[in-house]
Amino acid sequence: MKNNRPSYVTDERLYNFIDQAIKEDIGDGDHSTLASVPDNLKQRARLIVKHDCVLAGIDLAQEIFHYYDKDLEIETFNKDGDQVKEGDIAFIVSGSARSILTMERLVLNCMQRMSGIATYTHRMVELLADTKTRILDTRKTAPMFRMCEKWAVNIGGGKNHRFGLFDMIMLKDNHNDYAGGITKAVEATVKYLKEKGKNLQIEVETRNLDEVKEALATGAVDVIMLDNMSLFEMSAAVQLINGAAKIEASGGITEDMVPDIAKTGVDYISSGAIIYSAPNIDLSLKAF
Repeated sequence: MKNNRPSYVTDERLYNFIDQAIKEDIGDGDHSTLASVPDNLKQRARLIVKHDCVLAGIDLAQEIFHYYDKDLEIETFNKDGDQVKEGDIAFIVSGSARSILTMERLVLNCMQRMSGIATYTHRMVELLADTKTRILDTRKTAPMFRMCEKWAVNIGGGKNHRFGLFDMIMLKDNHNDYAGGITKAVEATVKYLKEKGKNLQIEVETRNLDEVKEALATGAVDVIMLDNMSLFEMSAAVQLINGAAKIEASGGITEDMVPDIAKTGVDYISSGAIIYSAPNIDLSLKAF
């Protein structure tokens, strides 16, 4: 499974997340389970899909179960990215009844959230099937759960933007205003990257066509973001840029706007909504 993971799903991030999530939930013990379930009882449970969706989090679920109890056995019938139907059985977990019960909620929480994001992302991606435009995610993620949310976007067919503040330069309106304008912000950034020996892409947010022209004039911008522009302005910006930089449309974009925005010729449409507005998918882990 590891070969299919995005590069940011490192062992260090993954196991740190799982370790902290388990500690948060268990505290000094799962007393409900410890009190009621015999220590040596072996059981099994199946993951039941309760709504049609794009399934996400199977890989993570296996890691969670095995991190807590390496002797648990998981028989999978689906993989991440599969389109599943209500009533489908995604996997069966077998082994210590105590371990299954203690990990149940953590596994479900992760899979329900990730499947919701993957499903919403897939729907947005399908709207762009006949275009060159790609759906991007954003940093509008839940603290400490970003890895899983972006992983779900990837599973749903979306493209991940920068993971954090460290892996790309993005000069947004506040950066540019504080720096004294786009030109000064970009010049200072180029100088900084040279001094630090860093090779990072530079993206600049623009609010109008004059700012697009200013960003282009620097000759140092890799991606130009068109923030809250009309379709007419986007089309004009695409003509101005003419391949000199990648183009990202952003700001208040809804599902029904996506096809028309793609027709302007932008390379990317960024959407925080594919993460923060995605409804959870109902899943259930049931003994049988």
